Amino acid sequence: MNQDSQATWMLQTKKADFNALATRFKISPVTARIIRNRDVVGEREIERYLYGNLDDLYDPHLLKDMDRAVDILKGKIENGLRIRIVGDYDIDGICSTYLLYQGLGRCGAKADYQIPERIRDGYGINESIIQRAYDDGIDTIITCDNGIAAMDQIRMAKDMGMTVIITDHHEVPFDENGNELPPPADAVVNPKQSACFYPFKGICGGVVAYKLVQALYEAFKVPAGDWEGMLEFAAIATVGDVMRLQDENRILVRQGLKKISETKSLGLKKLVEACGLDIRELTAYHIGFVIGPCLNASGRLQTARLALELLLCQDEQKAVSMAEELRILNEERKAMTQRGVDEALKQVEEQYREDSVLVIFLPDCHESVAGIIAGRVREAWNRPTFVLTRGEGCVKGSGRSIEAYNMYREMCGVQELFLKFGGHPMAAGFSIEGGHVEEFRRRLNEQASLKPEDFIPKVWIDVAMPLEYISSGLVEELKLLEPFGQGNEKPQFAQKGLRIRSVRVLGKNRNAVKLSLVTEGGLAMDGMLFTEGDRFVEELGIRKTMDVVYYPDVNEYNGKRTLQIVIRGYKLHP
Repeated sequence: MNQDSQATWMLQTKKADFNALATRFKISPVTARIIRNRDVVGEREIERYLYGNLDDLYDPHLLKDMDRAVDILKGKIENGLRIRIVGDYDIDGICSTYLLYQGLGRCGAKADYQIPERIRDGYGINESIIQRAYDDGIDTIITCDNGIAAMDQIRMAKDMGMTVIITDHHEVPFDENGNELPPPADAVVNPKQSACFYPFKGICGGVVAYKLVQALYEAFKVPAGDWEGMLEFAAIATVGDVMRLQDENRILVRQGLKKISETKSLGLKKLVEACGLDIRELTAYHIGFVIGPCLNASGRLQTARLALELLLCQDEQKAVSMAEELRILNEERKAMTQRGVDEALKQVEEQYREDSVLVIFLPDCHESVAGIIAGRVREAWNRPTFVLTRGEGCVKGSGRSIEAYNMYREMCGVQELFLKFGGHPMAAGFSIEGGHVEEFRRRLNEQASLKPEDFIPKVWIDVAMPLEYISSGLVEELKLLEPFGQGNEKPQFAQKGLRIRSVRVLGKNRNAVKLSLVTEGGLAMDGMLFTEGDRFVEELGIRKTMDVVYYPDVNEYNGKRTLQIVIRGYKLHP
């Protein structure tokens, strides 16, 4: 499906005195408008958005139970008692575990770590992990990126006489009356608690762990530089866990990306090299789409211990070998994912194209990539999508949704079908008996109240800006808005009525199109479109005019710099 031709283009219309803001902050009115479109309001917040640094981060002691957690850990460390970190198998869990392990070690703790196996253990701390800790003589368990919902498991650990500290960022469970049900741990550090007055709730597990290390270093008089030296892992976790790049997260990621070039992690350096990247030029995009997937691939297809051991590795030869193994694993994951996407799209085309809610059963698909496949199908069809795979003794599924469909609420309407389920409005996971798959598909579609307009994707445009306004100065200025990602999307501009002078398909895979474009005022400029080139040429036919959504850029070739646009959406005139 060509989403470009179907999408509704919407122009942002938020109001402010853009000229005054431009003068105050020495930026263009265009940039001022984009900042307002990101809901950054007030001089202090704009200043922080544009120029925020480590001094603008929030005090870790504002997190509920932070001081209690530090006091407990300080006592355990000083008494030589064993501490076990229990993480998670995704990038946030891996980075959280790394931060706590390094931080506790720097303070002299007898600490080790345990990361659950995705297939064997499932998500988070479980009874077997607790039993193993007890058998190993562990005094204290500290979770990261998990544990907030592990009521029974934490109670088991407490009954065995262990101390338990929870560090997490997921939602706190509620009872039927809407009362919070925090686990019975000795300390719970999680900004999502209603009694936690931390100013920004949207941090990931890695940042919670980072804040705990910061507070712990203060208690042990460790120099601040040592804490700041691990900032890149809080940044990697934030981007990898697709947190909103707003408020504190934006500062953390921007400053963390700057620090990656001087990272002390030999393993991270070697992973960057294995991926063919320059560590001095890493962006949030590289973390989200290259480095992050490699780290995640270990937890998806083997064990997340591999990724963590790489980050901790001090032996250059071993680091090179492990980095290459992760890269290869990710290539395997990508191939596996593409096969699943192809099969899923085929099923939709042949069987389910009239369904409002897509339920796709891929029995032989690896369960770890079901969520990625669901996301790809959702992008292609702009419909809520569930992908189901055959698990041990049951069928497991992952879902990805659209704005108009609250996935978790709709699943609550058929909850008797599930063996286990959980999620939020935009994503969910579950297990179900194999015999219930067709009923699950039927009932979700029967109860869905989606309208045809809900399936039409919306493209939000920041500024309808003629190409004549583009300059190298504006392109440079827009870099002030980086890093881009969830919650701080890359700006989008629009121009109507561009005449197409010529079209060339480029690249070994013919997946790039170079267009020579001319405005109504006669300005000529090249446009790059990254898509299936031959399909675009076929779609274009004899048409000569197009509207575009774009981002301005500078093309550098043979020492020559030329303005161009990167086309991110288009509509062809009849």
